[in-house]
Amino acid sequence: MKVILIFFVAHWYLSLFFQTFFLHRYAAHKAFTMNKFTEKVFYVLTWIFQGSNYLSPYGYGVMHRMHHAFADTENDPHSPKYDETIWNMMWKTKTIYSDISNKRFIAEERFTKGVPDWVAFDKFARSWPSRILWAAFYVAMYVQFAHVWWLWLLLPIHFLMSPVHGAIINWFAHKYGYRNFPVGDTSRNFLP
Repeated sequence: MKVILIFFVAHWYLSLFFQTFFLHRYAAHKAFTMNKFTEKVFYVLTWIFQGSNYLSPYGYGVMHRMHHAFADTENDPHSPKYDETIWNMMWKTKTIYSDISNKRFIAEERFTKGVPDWVAFDKFARSWPSRILWAAFYVAMYVQFAHVWWLWLLLPIHFLMSPVHGAIINWFAHKYGYRNFPVGDTSRNFLP
């Protein structure tokens, strides 16, 4: 039981760390710089720790920049203001993210400039064989160590971790929480 709980918590927080540090702070906001070698190391580490939930730094970075530029307008790729339910918002987010990542949607240069883009690795890491291998690894961990029935309820979360993280921030942190000062959109501080 202890192994599964440690595995779940480690997957949750390490996935969240790489989403926050590499995808959000680096790819989207360019809060710091990396050389190309370090950037590629973080691509691989993001794939390892996000696993079947791997998010493309290019797709994430471009979409998040659009989110800030168009906050709470009809062009915002994930604003709860224009979607009736969390499910509608997340489906719209998934569709726009996929179109950006697969280059079916060509964003303005202001959104793409400087965003990391390792096409070959993204193609592999976002592929169905990669996702299925990660899913098989998760299932194998549960077969080996989940000897109490209720632990199996955690398994689906491993498959949906990135969408769950996205839903928490993009839905709940725009509907609930607090503000330290007035802003021109619905964003709020969300308690940990």
